[in-house]
Amino acid sequence: MKPIWKYLAVFVVGGTLGAAIGFAAAIFVYPYIFLADVVAKEQLSNAQDRAIIAQGRFIHADPSDPVHYGKGSVTVYQDAVHLAADFEVGPGPKYHVYLVPKADLRRSGDLEGEKFIDLGRLRAFKGSQVYDIPAGIKPADYGSVIIWCEAFGVLISPASLKRL
Repeated sequence: MKPIWKYLAVFVVGGTLGAAIGFAAAIFVYPYIFLADVVAKEQLSNAQDRAIIAQGRFIHADPSDPVHYGKGSVTVYQDAVHLAADFEVGPGPKYHVYLVPKADLRRSGDLEGEKFIDLGRLRAFKGSQVYDIPAGIKPADYGSVIIWCEAFGVLISPASLKRL
């Protein structure tokens, strides 16, 4: 008969591994539970009548991180930011859309000390979305649109803007 401490050790190790695996799985499932929309289809009204200020493309900021990625195009108008239908980011909690004066952001630390405009919480991980720019803000003064995770303070995906 085996001593009881061996059974206890197996129980503790198994419980710890099970909890860790369950926690990791919950991190990936959490955004789908608490964010109702996974794919958005918002359209910008009167887009053809609006002057385009700048355009850009979201990139994968850290290729060594397979979870935090982004892709797709963004268009900035005088009063709105439009994430195009090809927009997509890896899921996560509490993502926000920011207008940032600095261009070519590539790391989370690049946002330190920068003043930015929070346009609101990301509505979906894929698809077309429109975010209003507050009155009094000049979009031509901003060099990037970024997706930022407020929960963990992580840059998810930046898009450097090219003025038109």
